[in-house]
Amino acid sequence: LAPAIKKLKSLIQLFIHHNNIEGKGVIVLLFSIPNPKSLIDLNVSYNNIGSEGASALVPAIRGLTSLSYLNISSNNLETEGAIALAPAIKELKSLTRFSISSNNIGIKGARELAQAIKELQSLKQLFINSNRIESDGAVSLAMNIKDLKGLTKLDISDNNIEGSGCRALAPVLKELQSLTILYIDNNNIGKEGAAQLADAISELKSITELYILARNNLGEEDKKLLKSLCQTVVQHTY
Repeated sequence: LAPAIKKLKSLIQLFIHHNNIEGKGVIVLLFSIPNPKSLIDLNVSYNNIGSEGASALVPAIRGLTSLSYLNISSNNLETEGAIALAPAIKELKSLTRFSISSNNIGIKGARELAQAIKELQSLKQLFINSNRIESDGAVSLAMNIKDLKGLTKLDISDNNIEGSGCRALAPVLKELQSLTILYIDNNNIGKEGAAQLADAISELKSITELYILARNNLGEEDKKLLKSLCQTVVQHTY
């Protein structure tokens, strides 16, 4: 496939997801792109890149200076892979959509990645769900996304951020006045988290879809309150 890609002089989109080609395969294909600065969309999800592959991928990612969409989800990056990629992600100033979900990056990975995301001032959609970032990771994320005023969609579901993570996120959400869709289910936020989010959402007039009801240890009164604040409150089925 690499020789064929080399001939595509006008290539602006590359979707090679769900191929299990691992880090080496992804690297070969990325370095075969004839004009990397012209690439706008890249999806390399579900390829089992791994943490070592992520480290080797850094030079190729850094060359994609016009990239608007990057999906690197479900690649077993883990903490080490996220830390390795963070400096390269930081340089993608044109990025508007970024997904790094389902990579088990953990708290330390979230901390490094959040600092990189802070620099992505054009970002509109962020998917960091299913990464075991927990409450400490949520705190790091909150500190670093507060200035992303153009953010319209945020998925932080399935991260076990609990009530303390919501406490950090809530005041930040109030500042994200362009946010329309928030996924925060499966986080065990409990009554405390629900109260914190309800307060934030009451001031967040832009939000139209809220995914919060599933696996969050919410009582009926909590659910009723949240439903009253948003026109569409959705429950995922896990």
